[in-house]
Amino acid sequence: MSAFLLAAEGDVVSLSGGNLGYVFAVACIGVVALVMAAVFRREVLSADEGTANMQAIARGVQEGAAAYLNRQFKTLGGFAVLAFLLLLVLPGDWNVRVGRSIFFLVGAVFSALIGYLGMWLSVRANLRVAAAARDQGRDPAMRVAFRTGGTVGMATVGLGLLGAALVVLLYRDDAPSVLEGFGFGAALLAMFMRVGGGIFTKAADVGADLVGKVEQNIPEDDPRNAATIADNVGDNVGDCAGMAADLFESYAVTLVAALILGKVAFGEQGLVFPLIVPAIGALTAVLGVYITRTRPGENGLRAINRSFYISAVVSAVLCVVAAFVYLPSSFAELSDVSREIAAHDGDPRIVAAGAVLLGIVLAGVILSLTGYFTGTEHRPVQDIGKTSLTGPATVILSGFAVGLESAVYTALVIGAAVYAAFLLGGGVAMVALFAIALAGCGLLTTVGVIVAMDTFGPVSDNAQGIAEMSGDVDGPAAQILTELDAVGNTTKAITKGIAIATAVLAATALFGSYNGAVNEALAAAGAQAGELTTAFVRNVDVPNVLVGLVIGAAVVFLFSGLAVNAVGRAAGAVVFEVRRQFREIPGIMDGTGRPEYGKVVDICTRDSLQELATPGLLAAMAPIAVGFGLGVGPLAGYLAGAIAAGTLMAILLANSGGSWDNAKKLVEDGHHGGKGSEAHAATVIGDTVGDPFKDTAGPAINPLIKVMNLVAVLIAPAVVQLSVGDSANTPLRLGIAVFAVLVIVTVVTISRRRPTAMGAEQDRDAVSAQVG
Repeated sequence: MSAFLLAAEGDVVSLSGGNLGYVFAVACIGVVALVMAAVFRREVLSADEGTANMQAIARGVQEGAAAYLNRQFKTLGGFAVLAFLLLLVLPGDWNVRVGRSIFFLVGAVFSALIGYLGMWLSVRANLRVAAAARDQGRDPAMRVAFRTGGTVGMATVGLGLLGAALVVLLYRDDAPSVLEGFGFGAALLAMFMRVGGGIFTKAADVGADLVGKVEQNIPEDDPRNAATIADNVGDNVGDCAGMAADLFESYAVTLVAALILGKVAFGEQGLVFPLIVPAIGALTAVLGVYITRTRPGENGLRAINRSFYISAVVSAVLCVVAAFVYLPSSFAELSDVSREIAAHDGDPRIVAAGAVLLGIVLAGVILSLTGYFTGTEHRPVQDIGKTSLTGPATVILSGFAVGLESAVYTALVIGAAVYAAFLLGGGVAMVALFAIALAGCGLLTTVGVIVAMDTFGPVSDNAQGIAEMSGDVDGPAAQILTELDAVGNTTKAITKGIAIATAVLAATALFGSYNGAVNEALAAAGAQAGELTTAFVRNVDVPNVLVGLVIGAAVVFLFSGLAVNAVGRAAGAVVFEVRRQFREIPGIMDGTGRPEYGKVVDICTRDSLQELATPGLLAAMAPIAVGFGLGVGPLAGYLAGAIAAGTLMAILLANSGGSWDNAKKLVEDGHHGGKGSEAHAATVIGDTVGDPFKDTAGPAINPLIKVMNLVAVLIAPAVVQLSVGDSANTPLRLGIAVFAVLVIVTVVTISRRRPTAMGAEQDRDAVSAQVG
């Protein structure tokens, strides 16, 4: 209510009537995007559901996915309440603190809604894709899968635009501070969903592959394998729900960074133009979804890439037009900017248009680069397939090398885009940082199509699984689903690459926001020059700042290790359970006995939810420990280290995992001996190593670095307040740091002490069975 009262008072409203109209139009476009999501959803649900056997299998997947997400959201409720209360006690204006806390919950709820919608529709679209392939052919099946992703994509951009526009309409000049809460809520929940869903899906996948393919020599989605239902459930809670929430938080956090910096760099227009750019992207995303059709004899990936490039080009043209129509020709004509920025001799239209174009071009380059390193038609994956002839060790070595090499090229491309955007600023720091944020907004114009591409993958994978488990799809229809599954593997890898780029741009822009927050807090505290140079210097050659940088990079490695270890533990439990069922339930192998699918789903659910607290508390507490313990300078170093290490690690994990997965697909298509050969077994081992890389640890790094940046921005005023001036309180500051360190040590210790499988009793049973 206080927001409405403040908005009604003319002396605090910073937006003119014309700009308010633009923001209102953006909110309306957000609503239009949600309407289009409903239209696409109706098209998907109107498709045929296939045979009764297919529907029965799909119901099992639907029930398992819904049960998992419901339990996950209940678990996360406590974290949300705690974060809401902590945001209230941070320094600042009471009205802003309340708004920030409320919109923290809004961001978290929106992220959860996107994830749940992605899961709910994908578990109903999977059998419809299988039925369409069986009865109608490739193009109808592909259309159902892509329209499913289109539904989630339009919901993502719709809720993102609507949420950001509402904050600007309600809070006007204070919108950037309130938006910190909105972005933090979206990022925190996305990280939890990414980690939890990733552990679930890869525990089931690895367990199913190791016992089913390697030990029992049965197909991937054979109904005799007790982990098959859990594997299909995991595709939806990890790749659909988790990735949808991940891309939504990328959308939200990039907008947050752009609006925070835009207010300083471009004044009133800086609160509006970052909303106009993704609003254009929302409209062109509809075009991208509708024009995705394969031509006769054309590979499905080529059709998807064509629609992506067309929508990206249309977005680029419209964004350039918007920049030259909306923005003035000189910085002096911008409303409410500093004298330094007003004296800038550049053209804001060229700066804005160039930055947006950089982001759009970056998306296209990463699409091509990631496709090259992970696609079955290119040399890297083909070379990994050839190494399968010499065993699993060479498969793992070659795939890991592909990940390392691709990380270098992709990081250099992202770095070049960041530096080019920085140069557009013409030497004015805030303008340069705003240009980087606008590059992220440019990349966001493609998010609607990117989400559609990502969701296409697990839906196609599930469709193939349902077809194989039901036995009702064979011949050309089965081959269509195999092709769509391979295309989906590549699109998932591509979207991970673009998500990483978005994360880096957003984190870099938030890094600038952090420096701005520190400077404001220092000025408010009346800090003297001596205090600044001794306690808060932010030069990287200062030892304490370098220590912070090393800690930031180390946290990324620790986070990745915890995530991979969690998958290993849960997968071990699944392996023991599936082995037990093959051993103890009579008739499984000849088809007369029915596996207990629910037990594997329960194991994956239990173990994934147990692991949620550790990465979440690590992401929140590590910046608190560094900031309050070492100061704002080392915290700046910490963020720089986390961004650099996170970029390389995320690309390494995503691309190595994607290349192993598609090398397996290459062999399964008949190369190097085909299914059942020793080469196939070698690529299966490589794929099981890559599963937690590409679907758990790698994607979770994206929200991790943004959560840590947002935590740093939020705590910066408190760190300064307790460190300089009349309110300095060293014992309290150090006490907070010690408490944060103790929390990290406790949760990591608990995580490390969890058993690597189900426990000693199961270990003894397994040994006894082998001896017997």
